[in-house]
Amino acid sequence: MARPVIWIPRHLSPATLERARRDYDVILKDQDTPGTAEEIVEMSARADGMIPCHSEQFTAEVAGRLDPRLKIIANHSVGTDHCDLKALKARDITVTNTPDVLNDATAELAFMLMLGAARRAVEGDRIVRSGGWDSWSPSYMVGKQVTGARLGIVGMGGVGRALGRKARGFDMEVHYHNRQRLPPDLEQGASYHETLDSLLEVSDFLSLNCPATPETTGMMNADRFARMPQGSILVNAARGALVDEDALLSVIEEGHLAGAGLDCFLTEPGGNQAFAGHENIVMMPHAGSATAKTRDAMGFCALDNLDSFFSGDDPEDAL
Repeated sequence: MARPVIWIPRHLSPATLERARRDYDVILKDQDTPGTAEEIVEMSARADGMIPCHSEQFTAEVAGRLDPRLKIIANHSVGTDHCDLKALKARDITVTNTPDVLNDATAELAFMLMLGAARRAVEGDRIVRSGGWDSWSPSYMVGKQVTGARLGIVGMGGVGRALGRKARGFDMEVHYHNRQRLPPDLEQGASYHETLDSLLEVSDFLSLNCPATPETTGMMNADRFARMPQGSILVNAARGALVDEDALLSVIEEGHLAGAGLDCFLTEPGGNQAFAGHENIVMMPHAGSATAKTRDAMGFCALDNLDSFFSGDDPEDAL
């Protein structure tokens, strides 16, 4: 029996590619660039499955043009806002993702952004690197203390819970808002808020860890920022669509927020250059899951889903 053919548009970890080639006939795109709509449609006639990333867009229009040969899209990501799930389901195409394996890596990066914004890391690094550190006083480089502060988490899924565990190591008071309250064993002492507005009012630091949906897109707007305490800090390691970037820039410039830590933006790649002139905004290029261990785990999770599907079982992470 011929082995299934798998198209991989991005250059995944070496361990992932080695395993994929062991078990499947792999078509790997030569250039590590996002697969275009035309490439996706073309490859659907040559492949039984795909391992795309968030950079490949499976819109309703693309889904309608896919060849019947394609049976499974095993995403190398936890988010699926790049997939029109309804349109793909109508074509009888199974879609999977890679939940949980990236929780700790993403939470680590969110905590780095929080600490960096709180302790003025961008400004301090620039001063030392440029040779501008020529004085000291008790009022020099004073920042915001993380230990003992109140952390608000929006979205208490795997990443949110991992962040809460790390925050407790800093003796932070953890609060959260979620679609529904967690059972006590998952809550781990965190305080639940039925509404986002209630959470905002007690958040010295606010971390966004929820998916981008029609309900959450643009939820952090001018009104919501105004509800946060004076001198608070926003962290977004989830999706850029959650934040009204103009509103965020305004509250930073006005001094209502002391800073922000951002790993995602409305425009990716590229980010928002209007933020670049503000050293109290710490930025990363959507690298939350970018550790070698997690990249291997994500790739293996996608391959596990393919293995299940082609063996006739339901993939564990089917959506």
